[in-house]
Amino acid sequence: MKTKKAVKIKTQTRKKSVKAKKAKKIMKAKRLVKKIKAKKAKPKAVFLRKPAKKNAAKPVRAQKSVKTKPIGTVTHFFGNIRVAIVKFNQKVPAGTALHFKGATTDFTETAKSMQYNHVSIAAAPKGKQIGIKVKKKVREGDEVYKAG
Repeated sequence: MKTKKAVKIKTQTRKKSVKAKKAKKIMKAKRLVKKIKAKKAKPKAVFLRKPAKKNAAKPVRAQKSVKTKPIGTVTHFFGNIRVAIVKFNQKVPAGTALHFKGATTDFTETAKSMQYNHVSIAAAPKGKQIGIKVKKKVREGDEVYKAG
């Protein structure tokens, strides 16, 4: 059986260990608060510009290319006879160099043969869908530009 003295000593050591644990937690919290305050107190870095050289030549910029507006779009393509159906936004005469441009298409060709309702025409009127014989494959939605 345990004596009263032994029980008393054991409870005192338990109390001391609990107090010590609490004290450690408190000290740890205080250190953490100090770190946070130290971080906030640091001044932010300021970057100064370097002085410009007086004799330095300005870099030459590339000139912007003039964007041309498409004169028509491909509405259909017949692969077996290699004919593109193009809807033009303006009047286009036969023999005009046309540039076909799309996601996978990019070539220039002269419009030698132009037909409307299976009849050859000299100029494609605005807003009409014209059949043009092409050498390469084109796709619906490809844009047509005036080449040159």
